[in-house]
Amino acid sequence: MLDDYAALDPASPSRNEPVPRKVDVVILGCGLAGLSLARQLTLRSDKTVLLLEKRPRIPPARQKVGEATVQLSGYYFSKVLDLEEHLLQEHLMKYNLRFYWKVPGRSDDSYEDYSQSYIRNLSNIASYQLDRNKIEEELLRQIRHSPNVTVETGISGLSISLSQSAAHRVHYTCDGTAHEAEGLWVVDTTGRSRFLARQLGLQKKNAIRHGSSFLWVDGLMNIEKLTGRSLAQMRLNKQRCMTGHLPVWLATNHFVGEGFWFWVIPLHGKTSLGLVYDREKVAAEDVSTPDKVTDWVCREFPLFARDLRARKVLDHGMFADFSYDCQQTISGERWALAGEAGRFSDPLYSPGGDLIALYNTLIADCILTSDDRQLKAKVRVYEVLMRAFYQAYVPSYAVSYEVLGDQECFTLKYAWELTIYFTFFVFPFINDLFTELEFSGPFLREFAKLGALNHNVQRFITSYYRWKKSRGGAPSQPQFFDFTELRPLQSSAELFYRVGLSPTEAASVLKREAHNLTSFARFIVAHVYSVVSGDPNLITNEQFVENLDLSGVEFNPEFVSQRAKSHKDRRPYDWGFDAHCLSRLRDVQNFESQLPLPDALEEQLLTAK
Repeated sequence: MLDDYAALDPASPSRNEPVPRKVDVVILGCGLAGLSLARQLTLRSDKTVLLLEKRPRIPPARQKVGEATVQLSGYYFSKVLDLEEHLLQEHLMKYNLRFYWKVPGRSDDSYEDYSQSYIRNLSNIASYQLDRNKIEEELLRQIRHSPNVTVETGISGLSISLSQSAAHRVHYTCDGTAHEAEGLWVVDTTGRSRFLARQLGLQKKNAIRHGSSFLWVDGLMNIEKLTGRSLAQMRLNKQRCMTGHLPVWLATNHFVGEGFWFWVIPLHGKTSLGLVYDREKVAAEDVSTPDKVTDWVCREFPLFARDLRARKVLDHGMFADFSYDCQQTISGERWALAGEAGRFSDPLYSPGGDLIALYNTLIADCILTSDDRQLKAKVRVYEVLMRAFYQAYVPSYAVSYEVLGDQECFTLKYAWELTIYFTFFVFPFINDLFTELEFSGPFLREFAKLGALNHNVQRFITSYYRWKKSRGGAPSQPQFFDFTELRPLQSSAELFYRVGLSPTEAASVLKREAHNLTSFARFIVAHVYSVVSGDPNLITNEQFVENLDLSGVEFNPEFVSQRAKSHKDRRPYDWGFDAHCLSRLRDVQNFESQLPLPDALEEQLLTAK
């Protein structure tokens, strides 16, 4: 479970005056964020660090939630923290993210009954399925090798006196003895207890009202085996010409519906399962226990009834409402908040590890900055960056969560968001650019432009989803879609090979890739309007496409019908990929027609016939 500092007394305890321990950094909390920051500091400097933890044992006896990483966090843990060997030996490499939808008219009790969207190829940047307890144990082992790190566990009576000009004073009790420490920096990583945020009155609500109920079961749940088919039938399933042969159980598998999703994440010897839901769609009371969430999932996705009820439950947890914001997360007075002690958005797409990586990197850079004027300049920029990173996720969760209920709409949504993520998050991070002030200005300018466009696109897709829902109708056969069929996403993934760029070079790349994103937004609008108008050729009508105004785009079926009739010019617009690739997510087709054959092979088959 997550760190719990809620019982710590914010008042200074009664004590004998001890001799203060003087350190460079005091880190509150020894969870993933705090241990990672300590590891990052020990790898880059000889700073002295004191870690304080309420729990007597690290990791705790209970299982910790939050296992999945994505490209940025995978890179951070493996490359920046130099844990690659440990990750490959003790954890599972992740096979991207995969999403599944029920098909109307199907029994839904077998794996092959479900439509899928996914990325078939492995990413150039590895990500991992983390056993949180194992990685925290390894991080603790690594940092304890450093003579500059002290770890105190089982503490109580914590109080902090922050100073504007001198060292901060920290008081606590350990093993019945009062202690005092002085730290030039204090970093709060106490998780959902949010020790400093509460003390400083920095807590802030956001627009996301979601809950989660999760559990771990014994053994591996291989979702491909949730079927009545034999092993031979599974191997020779025609679906494999779309999905390939890599083990899909290595992915973070999402079974989705309107406003909710159910994750299946493999770990060594156990499987993590969790339901995340919009509280307007699912009542917390209905999924508050392992039995209740099991029953709910087996009713909603009957294939799990083949396996889940027979599994031994190892642990369980839930959050009735887990998302929140924070007014400030770093200060020129040398305090900061990282991990869930500051902000938390939503588990969808696994952004928690990314925010740890981003915040820790900015915090560590400030700790290592000795010049006061330079520090103040960095803090001003870094606070803007921290807030921007977080707020970029919010529209995805607060505006368009219900879009999970439709494969076509969600495919547009996720491919769009992933293109943004690869371009504006992963590319700068692997080039160590977020701590370059020369890069921050151009980055924030482009990111600000993108923010308004992103909000419009999220709202537009949501409106399209509601329009589709009101009309009903969906493919009666499972449909399969690789997100990278949408070329703008594939283009952004190629940025993973652009490494070692200067701030000026990277800013130029970013500006060019912003055009890629604008083009993608234009495609999304044109695609939707081609469906709404009933004219599939509208998406390749040059006059219509180029006249789309993205600055204030709103979903308006009546408007597009009128515009479609007025555009008689049929000069083709070349998108650089198959602009009609999404049509199969609406139309009923035989499976064999979904995969275009290579030209040479098609000619051979025609000749043979």
